Amino acid sequence: MELVRTAGATQNETTLGSIKMKTTGELVPVTQVELAPQDSIFFEHHILLWKDPSVTITAKVMQGLGKRMLAGLPVFVTEAHGPGKIAFSRDAPGQILFLEIRPGAMLHVREHQFLFATPSVKYSYFRMKGISNLLYGGTGFFIDTFEGTGVVALHGYGNVFEHTLSPGESIDVEPGAFLYKDASVQLETVSLGLKTGLFGGSTFRLNRFTGQGRLGLQSMSFHLQTGE
Repeated sequence: MELVRTAGATQNETTLGSIKMKTTGELVPVTQVELAPQDSIFFEHHILLWKDPSVTITAKVMQGLGKRMLAGLPVFVTEAHGPGKIAFSRDAPGQILFLEIRPGAMLHVREHQFLFATPSVKYSYFRMKGISNLLYGGTGFFIDTFEGTGVVALHGYGNVFEHTLSPGESIDVEPGAFLYKDASVQLETVSLGLKTGLFGGSTFRLNRFTGQGRLGLQSMSFHLQTGE
């Protein structure tokens, strides 16, 4: 059974209304966004590469301000306003993909792989406790959530693949290979006991995804060394 299908090479161009998005580069891709005077996008500030002086940068307050402050979560994201061009890049080889968010749907994305989103997309995140984020275990990691309408740009490490899971279908994935999933796809950790003979054995953990819905994988396994 063929488990995954390629999501294609880095998407070169796409538009949403008057917002034009274009990606160039092969190893470490760069995405340039052209904004009209009425346009804006929001993004993680540390992935900004360059911008036209006419593009203004402001802070955007996220929803649920009080709850975020109590939880110790960031309450602002960075917002760019047109007119002009702005470019983004993460300092790692990979592919850029643009995912459309439709009404009534929610997308879950591994933390620190979000580039930018159009303003009508609602952005939040939550912590998946007990889910492995390192090869031999971990205490969990954050997942970014996106819903509403619009476009979300993601950076995948290495090459990006997508598989649509049927209802009840499962796949076990090395923790660092997870990139995104539909909210309808369930996620849990499974432990495999490995008997070595010499030291008695060890525990090997994988993340199990169960359909239905889309699952995005990346071929360059990415592990956060955050000390979480």
